[in-house]
Amino acid sequence: MSLEVVPGEVLGVIGPNSAGKTTVIRLLTRVLEPVAGEILLEGASLGSLTRWQLAQRVAVVPQDAPPAFPFSVEQLVLMGRYPHAPGRFFERPEDLAVAREAMAATGILELAPYALESLSGGERQRAALARALAQEPRLLILDEPTAHLDLRYQAEVAGLLRRLNRERGVTILLVSHDLNLAAELSDRLLLLAEGRCVRLGAPEEVLETSLIEAVYGCRVGIESNPKTGRPRVHMDWAGAAAEGRPE
Repeated sequence: MSLEVVPGEVLGVIGPNSAGKTTVIRLLTRVLEPVAGEILLEGASLGSLTRWQLAQRVAVVPQDAPPAFPFSVEQLVLMGRYPHAPGRFFERPEDLAVAREAMAATGILELAPYALESLSGGERQRAALARALAQEPRLLILDEPTAHLDLRYQAEVAGLLRRLNRERGVTILLVSHDLNLAAELSDRLLLLAEGRCVRLGAPEEVLETSLIEAVYGCRVGIESNPKTGRPRVHMDWAGAAAEGRPE
C-alpha cells in the first residue's frame, strides 16, 4: 500500500473488523515494524527516529478513555510533556503553559484540579485528547474517539476535532467504525479490507453503495446529509429483514 498523508488534512481510516486499521496505528507508532517498504515522517524514515523523537511528533488517543487512576486532570495532561524532556520529573513553567493551553482548547481547563475518577467518560476522553495535544505532535492519531460515548459527547468530541484541525492545522488520522463520523470529519477516506487499500478518495468517492455492500457484506443505503452535503450511510433494515425470513 502506498499512501501520503497531506499535512493539515483529516484522513479517515475505515473498514470492517480485521481490515488492518489497528495495524496502521501500530505501524505508525512503531509497535510493529514493516516487513517491507518504508514509512516516512516529514521526509525522515520512521525507523531512524528514537522513541522520544517519535513521541514528539506523533500522539495517539486510544479508543478507551484513560482509566480512573488517582491523578488530577492537570497531572494527566502534563504527562504529554514528558517526551520533550525525558528523565526530568518536574515540569517547567513552559510545560504548565502548554498543558493549560491544551486543556483550554479541549474545554476542560476548569477541570484541571479534579481527579480523573470523578469525570464522566466524555470528560476523560477530552482529557486524553488534551494530553495528546500537550505533546505538540505533527500527527494526531485517534482510535475510535467517540466509542462508548452517548450522542451529546459524540457531538462534543466531533466538534472539538473539527475545530482543532481548522484552528491549529493539526494533521489527524481518524480510525473509526462510524462511517458517518468519518465522512463528516475527513477530507479523504481510506477504505481497507483484508489488509489492503480498497479505495482512497473524498468521502463521496469512497462511500458508494455497491462498494460498501461488497466490503462490509450487508445491504446499505447512502444519501446526502441535507445540512452538510456529506454522504450518510444507513443499514437497509427492510432488506436485511426480508433476507432473514424463512422461505
